[in-house]
Amino acid sequence: MKGRIDHLALDVAHHRLFVAEIANGSLDAVDLANGQRRRITGLAEPQGVAYLPALDQLVVACGGDGTVRFFNAATLTPVGSLKLGSDADNVRVDKANGLIAVGYGSGAIALIDPVRREIVRTISLPAHPEGFQIDAAKGRLYVNLPNAGAVAAVDLAKGTVLARWPAPHHLNFPMALGAEGQTLAIVSRLPAHLSVLDAASSAVHLDPSTCGDADDVFRDAKRQRWYVSCGSGKVEAFSETAAPLGFVKTGSGARTSLYSPDLDRLIVAVPAGWTGGTARLLVLKPED
Repeated sequence: MKGRIDHLALDVAHHRLFVAEIANGSLDAVDLANGQRRRITGLAEPQGVAYLPALDQLVVACGGDGTVRFFNAATLTPVGSLKLGSDADNVRVDKANGLIAVGYGSGAIALIDPVRREIVRTISLPAHPEGFQIDAAKGRLYVNLPNAGAVAAVDLAKGTVLARWPAPHHLNFPMALGAEGQTLAIVSRLPAHLSVLDAASSAVHLDPSTCGDADDVFRDAKRQRWYVSCGSGKVEAFSETAAPLGFVKTGSGARTSLYSPDLDRLIVAVPAGWTGGTARLLVLKPED
């Protein structure tokens, strides 16, 4: 495929990786055991994707037409859709109740019942939501709002914004939860920094510089590390205390990734280059 790759989702039980290919208007299902690939085509800028094990379904948020589309994950056949709004983007699953959270528009997150395919609640925000994470144990959602220069904390049950904090730097896109939801890791692009914030007070504990054009950050709980994937062509690793541990070269534009604790692997999507080359997936094994 050609062009930019967006988010990834994983079906651990069946060794399937799902790749949202935004510029290609497609979504690939890749068998990680043998590399075989199947494809859904005709999607309008697929961005966010999630896998629902209980239903064996895929959820795909399409920014081009503002739809959320549901597919049988085994056959890749469509089973339903929901019109949401412009720029349907990141998708997360609330493990406490199975609801799907989808960011969209000029400032909203919809909570969707995947069985009925209906919106249960809408959370209004002051700007388009980018990276966000759900702390199911506390019933909280934390979201980056780069166009507002802010980070927001949301009460999921009430759908209300509890707090709005200034972002540590500009263009704050990816986010990850720290241990027991006590901290938030936020990566900004201008300047490129990994900022670790207190989830209750927003105080910045750590703020090292990192690689440029990041779109994903993950916590490796086993090794107490952060992994940052960057469009500048690197994956950079930090200890939980933000000490740099080194980097791996990936490829230009390789912003999106997925760390799986079950597989103990970091998967990085590398798009085809402007002057040629082949889009590919890199499977990285962390060293102890």
